Amino acid sequence: MSSSERSPVVAKSVIVPFILITSLFALWGFANDITNPMVRAFQKVLELSNIEASYVQLAFYGGYGCMAIPAALFVNKYSYKKGILIGLGLYSVGALLFFPAAQYESYIFFLASYYILTFGLAFLETTSNPYILSMGAEKTATRRLNFAQMFNPMGSIGGLLVAQNFVLNALKSDDQTSDGKLIFDTLSETAKASIRTSDLEVIRNPYVILGFVVLLFFIMISLLKMPENKEQEVTIKFTDSIKRLWSQPKFAFGVVSQIFYVGAQIMCWTYVYQYAETLGIDSKTAVWFGLAGYIVLLVGRVIGTALMKDIDSGKLLMYFAIGASITTIGAIIIPGTTGIYSLIATSLFMSIMFPTIYGIALEGQGQDTKFGAAFLVMAIVGGALLTPLQGWILDFGGTGYEDVSWLGLSEMRFSFVITLVCFIVIGVYGKLVYSKFNKKALI
Repeated sequence: MSSSERSPVVAKSVIVPFILITSLFALWGFANDITNPMVRAFQKVLELSNIEASYVQLAFYGGYGCMAIPAALFVNKYSYKKGILIGLGLYSVGALLFFPAAQYESYIFFLASYYILTFGLAFLETTSNPYILSMGAEKTATRRLNFAQMFNPMGSIGGLLVAQNFVLNALKSDDQTSDGKLIFDTLSETAKASIRTSDLEVIRNPYVILGFVVLLFFIMISLLKMPENKEQEVTIKFTDSIKRLWSQPKFAFGVVSQIFYVGAQIMCWTYVYQYAETLGIDSKTAVWFGLAGYIVLLVGRVIGTALMKDIDSGKLLMYFAIGASITTIGAIIIPGTTGIYSLIATSLFMSIMFPTIYGIALEGQGQDTKFGAAFLVMAIVGGALLTPLQGWILDFGGTGYEDVSWLGLSEMRFSFVITLVCFIVIGVYGKLVYSKFNKKALI
C-alpha cells in the first residue's frame, strides 16, 4: 500500500476545524455569485454602459489584488485564526455599508462597499486555502482543497438564487411592456428617480442581511479553539520568501495561470446574462442559465476530485482546459441556444481549475506557503482586469451586444475569444506541470 493510500484526505484530529473552515468557502462563494448578476442590475437601474457596469467586477476583484499581500503579512506576524477573524470583520463591514450606499444612491459608494467587502474575502481566501492544505498529508493536499472547494459552488448557487428571487424579480426598472420594451425607458426623470430609489433598496437588502450572517461566523470562530500549523505559521522574512517562490517556474506560471483562470470564470459567469439577452431571453429567465452553470461546476468538481486519485493533477488540468476550450469555441461559433448551452458546459471543465492550480503551485512550499497563497489569491484580480476588457469589446459599436460584426460573429460571441485564450494558457501550464516541472522535482 502506498503512502498516499495510507494517508487520509483529512486527519481525524482536525475534522471539526476542517468542517468550519470549509463552510467559509460557501460564504465567499455566496458573495461572489450574488454579485455577478448585479452587473446587469446596476446597468439597468443606473442606466450605465457595459464598461461602466463592469466596474462592479473591477471593484470586487480589485479588492483581492490590493489586500492579498497585506493579509499574508498579517498572518505571518499573527496566526491563521486572527487572519480569518479580520477577514470576516471586513466582509461584514463592506456588506453593511450597502445600507448608506443605497440611502445616498451613489454608484461610487456601492463600488467602495464592494471594495471593502473583498478586502475581507482576500483575508479569508489567503488564510483558508493554505489552512486546508495543511490539514493532512501533502500528497493528499490538492484533493483535500478540491473537496473543500466543492462547497464554494454551493454558496454560489445560494447567492444566485437570492439574486434571482429577491433582487432581479423585484426590480421595477426591469418591467417590460407587452411587446418586450422596458417601461423604465419611457418614463420621465421624476418617475425614474422614484423607481431608482426603490430598486437600489432591493439591491441593498440581501447584502445587509449577509453582513449580519457574517458577524455570526465571526463570533463562532472567535470562541472556537483552532489548531495551529507549526511549520506554516512560523514567522519568516517576506523578501527571502518572495525570492524563493518566484525562482520556481511552476509557482510563477501558476500565478499567471490563476490570473487567466479567474478572468475566464468571471467573464463566463458575468456575461451569460447578456449572451442570453441576444437570444431574446430576459434577465429573470437568464438566471436559470447561470444557475445551471454552477450546478455543472459542482458536478465537475466531484468528478474531477475523484479522477485526481488516479490521474496526475497537471495532466487532468490540461485535459479540462482542452474541454473548456472546445466548449468556448462552441459558444463563439454556434448560433442560437446551442451556443449558450456550450457556454454553460464550460463550467464543467472550469470546475477543478482554481483549486488544482492553487494546489500545484503551492506543493512543497513549506513555510513559504502563506506568501505563495497570497500571490495566488491576488491573481483573482484577473476578474477585475479581463471583465472590463470584454465590456470594452461589447461597447465598441454601441451599448448593444450586436451593434457590430467581428469576422462574421456578433460582438457578444466574438468577445469570448478572450476566454478562449485564457483556457489555452491554462492548458499549456497543465502540460508543463506533468511533462516538465514535476519530473524536475523528482530528479
